[in-house]
Amino acid sequence: MNPWLDRVYCEDALAGLSRIPDGAVDLILTDPPYNLGKDYGNDSDQQSEEDFLAWTARWIDLAIPKLKDNGSLYIFATWRYSPEIFVMLKKRLTMMNEIIWDRRVPSMGGSVRSYSSVHDTIGFFVRRKDYYFDLDAVRIPYDAATKKARSRSIFVGSKWLELGYNPKDLWSVSRLHREHPERAEHPTQKPLEIIERMIKASCPPGGVVLDPFMGSGTTALAARRTGRHFCGFELNAAYCAIIEQRLTTPIADTIAKRRAAKQASKKITVESTD
Repeated sequence: MNPWLDRVYCEDALAGLSRIPDGAVDLILTDPPYNLGKDYGNDSDQQSEEDFLAWTARWIDLAIPKLKDNGSLYIFATWRYSPEIFVMLKKRLTMMNEIIWDRRVPSMGGSVRSYSSVHDTIGFFVRRKDYYFDLDAVRIPYDAATKKARSRSIFVGSKWLELGYNPKDLWSVSRLHREHPERAEHPTQKPLEIIERMIKASCPPGGVVLDPFMGSGTTALAARRTGRHFCGFELNAAYCAIIEQRLTTPIADTIAKRRAAKQASKKITVESTD
């Protein structure tokens, strides 16, 4: 097996991407810093606009050659910089979708001088027209009422009715609140549901997913859960430790530990008030 497969290097992607052979990965899926001033244990999210866009162009130039000819790329972005980043990518790839992730943020607080921002933007790009895309793997099942309404003979046996419908380009999936069983100590962690959908659709079983900015390791975990290989990079040593822990601890065990800790906390609270 290649030494870089199923491995997350704790180093800067700009220095480490040379480890990955060109044309070796099926999918690049990444959530890079948005340059909004988040604390990732370094200054990667605190650059000037000019420096941030120049840095983005550098890692894009290094990452895209790693894709196979029929490979794809998904990138999370903020509305503040997605226009510039998408233009960069459209010079090198074909854009297929702009996907809006509705984070289901509660209707409270926010700016009083503009509309509250409650979404992330996702760009879906491909190298060429025969890119890999498995729609059946990500179809959303119809409910019983819809199936019953389509029970006329002309619909019986229809593939779309049995397998479900094509996901739209608006994905309404809750962000990971602090009590969520998936939640790790990372400020911008993405839900497995979203990442697994991308991988199932755009990376064949047994294929390779590259994430230059692993963060809490959700891409690696989603790849493993769906029968794909992964490779990637993460600059922050604390996040690298989180990734290792998430890859070695089943989610069910994490849920059980958090429930036990929560129950213990409640018990302590009750006893202290007696």
